[in-house]
Amino acid sequence: MDTLTRNALTVLQPGFTGTTAPDWLLRRLGEGLASVGLFGRNIDSPEQLAALTARLRAEREDVLVAIDEEGGDVTRLEVRTGSSFPGNLALGAVDDTGLTRAVARELGRRLAACGVNLNWAPSADVNSDPDNPVIGVRSFGADPRLVARHTAAYVEGMQAAGVAACTKHFPGHGDTAVDSHHDMPRIDADLATLSARELVPFRAAVAAGTRAVMSAHILLPALDADLPATLSPAALHGLLRAPVTAGGLGFDGLIVTDGMEMRAIADAYGIERGSVMAVAAGADAICVGGGLADEDTVLRLRDALVAAVRSGELTEERLADAAARVRALARWTSGAGAAQEGTAPAPEVGLTAARRALRVTRGDAYAPSPDPVHVAAFTPVANIAVGDETPWGVGPELERLLPGTGSGTYGPDAAETEKVLGDAGDRRIVAVVRDVHRHRWMAEALDALLAVRPETVVVEMGLNQAPPTGALHIATHGAARVCGLAAAEVIAGA
Repeated sequence: MDTLTRNALTVLQPGFTGTTAPDWLLRRLGEGLASVGLFGRNIDSPEQLAALTARLRAEREDVLVAIDEEGGDVTRLEVRTGSSFPGNLALGAVDDTGLTRAVARELGRRLAACGVNLNWAPSADVNSDPDNPVIGVRSFGADPRLVARHTAAYVEGMQAAGVAACTKHFPGHGDTAVDSHHDMPRIDADLATLSARELVPFRAAVAAGTRAVMSAHILLPALDADLPATLSPAALHGLLRAPVTAGGLGFDGLIVTDGMEMRAIADAYGIERGSVMAVAAGADAICVGGGLADEDTVLRLRDALVAAVRSGELTEERLADAAARVRALARWTSGAGAAQEGTAPAPEVGLTAARRALRVTRGDAYAPSPDPVHVAAFTPVANIAVGDETPWGVGPELERLLPGTGSGTYGPDAAETEKVLGDAGDRRIVAVVRDVHRHRWMAEALDALLAVRPETVVVEMGLNQAPPTGALHIATHGAARVCGLAAAEVIAGA
């Protein structure tokens, strides 16, 4: 196969369906494909995942195996059980960079043990808009300096385990009220604000040696009035790549796009044209496969890149440079992985962090009881990044700690106080909410419940913006499984 076609394959990071590698994927690895993206649909167990990545490496030894494993609410390793690690907001709430580094290192160790060597994490977004529908607890917080120090610690911990960090979503997705999975977000901040807020954590990530940065599908008119960051030479080449002396971040690693099938790109440009524009703008790797996971997608993008070079829309030198950066990262992961073999496990660090992240407000009359409770989970619609297949809450842990405990799920159409009271009977109610400040129906249901049953325990597992309510209020700063366990221990007096 000619060099141009191989380079076009090299810059793609596609996904696939199933828990074993399909024949088409193995064949394309032999032809130049250098990266594969994994999602929850590809993972049954650590053992299965290790066998899958070993099969990929039997075809191409230096393949980059990428995953979206933030810990916390966004987990692929533990998509069916919930994560053993709290997410960024919980770590930011503790504000111990040593703990963040240790959590990231243990998460990286588990990824490396399964054969994964590129993690599309951490999220370095400053969550300056508390109504943000897609970042929220995925951010370390709203303070740029706090986010910066924990982003750097996360990068250091992850890469100490031999797994390349991919810091996202450049130049910052925190000040958006729109989810780019659905539409094009716009940030109207001026350059001075962007520099003092959004860019601070990315500068810290670059200084910490992050091997990759992921671009965001967001429009920032102060940078580029027409094109979203993923497609903008001003954002990628002129800001991220430019030397520090010229006002840039001086980043020399791999620039990865966010998923090109997301509607912010796919609806406005189409994935083929969008991919060509992204590489021309300075991106080195095209992430596609969260929703489009087949050979046809890979071939369409390969052929679009080749055609763009032949038509002059994309220079052959830019495509070759992008492919070279992919291969350079693959070489780093090979050496880093070998150097980190035998990293000591720290299996309890996630639960330790989740316990430290709790913020507990006790009313005068609250006392733990060994009696069973009724868990009422007020459940919003999950955003696409989190997904709706990952369980969350405190129900399973309380059922174990307080036998006889029952659970019910209540949404916008089923949050009637009478229903909750009927299901609970004479048991104490534990109301579990997620971003109650963003959901009027949830706040109204909670107020109505507390008016009748003031002894109710409230557990907030999202962004903790609303004032504490209930006889006992627990803010977990995330909905990972360990966050639920830590809250259940407090409720049960364990």
